[in-house]
Amino acid sequence: MRAIRLNEFGPAENLRYEEVATPEPGPGEVRIAVAAAGVHLVDVMLRTGETMGPFPLPELPVTLGREVAGTVDAVGVGVDPGLVGRRVVAHLGNGNGGYAEFAVIDDQALIPLPEDVPAEVAVAMVGTGRTALGILEVAALTADDVVLITAAAGGLGTLLVQAARNVGAVVIGAAGGAAKVEAVAESGADLAVDYTAADWAEQVRLAGRPVTVVLESVGGKIGEAALDLLAAGGRIVTFGWSSGAAVPDLEARAAAAGVAVENPLGPRMTNRPGGIKSLAEAALAAAAAGELTPTITRFPLSDAAEAHRALSARRTVGKVVLLP
Repeated sequence: MRAIRLNEFGPAENLRYEEVATPEPGPGEVRIAVAAAGVHLVDVMLRTGETMGPFPLPELPVTLGREVAGTVDAVGVGVDPGLVGRRVVAHLGNGNGGYAEFAVIDDQALIPLPEDVPAEVAVAMVGTGRTALGILEVAALTADDVVLITAAAGGLGTLLVQAARNVGAVVIGAAGGAAKVEAVAESGADLAVDYTAADWAEQVRLAGRPVTVVLESVGGKIGEAALDLLAAGGRIVTFGWSSGAAVPDLEARAAAAGVAVENPLGPRMTNRPGGIKSLAEAALAAAAAGELTPTITRFPLSDAAEAHRALSARRTVGKVVLLP
């Protein structure tokens, strides 16, 4: 089979499109003929040799990728042979192996894929979609909220914009650059602003309604400005810092401003009732029902290096997906 292999940590050019042996499923495993594979910022960090959160550095050589959708084409010992031919989607957890024409995974990780949900949509929802629902569970948005979403043109951001609109909240989406601001507006934001502009926070203030909730994943100066826009009694839900730096002294600054800080990730999400897999199932159901529609930037599997470059340079909109 063809796969993307990383033989040495470093730049995107180290991702090579190679011919490798097709994996065989072991006991309790299935092999998926991959129709779509997700690309995540975690993959980018691991490629460079840096860890991110709970994800350990893999042994080299490795095929990265933790989200796959496709068709079961073989099963191992102890697995129902009736699964062969079924369309499925799966998240590989802390594992890897998704950037390939075939991937092997534990059969307990499989989620059936409705016929009307395309593989690339399923890949977006099984990881990014489940995270969005976990964030929304903690944020508990209502129609009375004015919600500011940073990184609103990303895979998470576009879903959060839609979900906030679905509950009737006023939605302000912040993103970097004209193209991304346009994408935020198309996602349904009431106001879309360019956070690379010096006056973006003032634009939000001039909109006339105090911000009650911030959904924040950029950190640094953008996160600081977002925090300063929150009205007393509001809440900031933080789930990353794509800028490379967290908001300094967030807890102390929030307390001084009279706002609450919430973090939906980690144990809070994995240990929730129903577990994290139930969030993925709910996200897929939302996509099937047309309630949430992920924005997707597609690359051929052979162009995985360019996908990494584009994601790192923030030239992508929505979820980045590889198509074998």
